[in-house]
Amino acid sequence: MSALILASTTGWTIGYIVGLIVVLAVVALVVPILLLARRIGTQAATIDAGLQRAVVSTAALSHLNVTIESAEAIVDGLRRGRQRLGG
Repeated sequence: MSALILASTTGWTIGYIVGLIVVLAVVALVVPILLLARRIGTQAATIDAGLQRAVVSTAALSHLNVTIESAEAIVDGLRRGRQRLGG
């Protein structure tokens, strides 16, 4: 009977060791992923702040077409004035 008990506990011991190895492997794979995700999250916040500053800095460019149209109208008026003066 002692051989039967030894075989039974050997199976449990092997099972516990295999389970521990699987848990350690999962932890070894998940921890770097979580650390990378944290670093990406921190960088994303920095990038977002930079993009918000860029939006504020370039907001005036939306009026550039109006400026171009006004400049073209002024240049056309000057051209017509020059032609009328014979220049």
